[in-house]
Amino acid sequence: MAGAHRRTALAPSPAVAAGTGRDRSFDVLRAVALVRVVTYHTFEWPWLGYVFPSMGVMFALAGSLMARSLERPAAGVLRGRLRRLLIPVWLFGLVLGVAMLLHGWEPGPDAVLWVLPVGDPPGAAWGEQAWAVLWYLRAYLWFVLLSPLLLRAFRLAPLPVLALSLVPVVVLETVSGVPDGRLGSAVGDASVFLFCWLLGFAHRDGVLDRLRGPGATAVAVPLMAAGAWWASGHPVDGSFDLDDIPLAQALWSAGSVLLLLRFRPRFDGLVRHPVADRLVTVFNARAVTVYLWHEVALMAAVPLIDLMWEVPVLERHLPLGSLWWQFGVAWVLIAVTVVSVGWVEDVAARRRPRLLP
Repeated sequence: MAGAHRRTALAPSPAVAAGTGRDRSFDVLRAVALVRVVTYHTFEWPWLGYVFPSMGVMFALAGSLMARSLERPAAGVLRGRLRRLLIPVWLFGLVLGVAMLLHGWEPGPDAVLWVLPVGDPPGAAWGEQAWAVLWYLRAYLWFVLLSPLLLRAFRLAPLPVLALSLVPVVVLETVSGVPDGRLGSAVGDASVFLFCWLLGFAHRDGVLDRLRGPGATAVAVPLMAAGAWWASGHPVDGSFDLDDIPLAQALWSAGSVLLLLRFRPRFDGLVRHPVADRLVTVFNARAVTVYLWHEVALMAAVPLIDLMWEVPVLERHLPLGSLWWQFGVAWVLIAVTVVSVGWVEDVAARRRPRLLP
């Protein structure tokens, strides 16, 4: 995004999926990010965020794809993005809403946020683990709605706008504080990941390719160091988990994602491993389904494992008390969900519904 509307044509990567125009490295990164999310929500290892900042990666990939889509008229792009996001959310809300009603939930007027989640939808405490994941989709929705304006501003002055995008999170976390309530949550999350979304724009328009490797490293490493330094001085309950320290999350994710997008790891070997390649395809075609339902799968795994304890042969021979077993059972349930309701993503995208893509 080097001029008002000039783009540098990028040479096709060998990792581009044949005949699709898709960058296969993006698909692999998204699949890894989804696996990392499920892994974190199972084991809650705080170091995972430092090894692979999955949410920053997902916002950056989405930003790049949004910039690509906005080469078409913005109104149609926004309608399509909203449709592809909201229809799976509506199904999720319908199923979870009925379950929460059966557990005593009494919805109020703010239940309309299940229809258009511009703020965190309400819900019963019983289902909080399941619906807490909607923060990402809420932030994604706001970034999508704002992207026509953000992209125009970015293309006027790419590097200054990118640098300034870190100012809101710094101000909120060090000066003013994040406002309370739904507005505060929306503003806070957007401020943390705005830089990553704009990095997606920079990737799409070739700005990162024009930034020399040493220059990118000279920017990224201090950002990561600053994030680690801030986390070390602001632990939450003795933990340095980035998810609990917004400014550290913003800085570490900014540096890490900058390196990932600038040096773009190649995954050409996937074409020689059909099973891995197929899994990446499924993860990307069903990304919203996997993300929306993975906490439900983790919750459902617990009573299923409780039933297994009642079977003596299973109790003797299976590691039923291990989180690794819950992790495995959850992935089985996620696979069942993908087959059962993943086709809704096809409907939302106006594709022919398929049990598996």
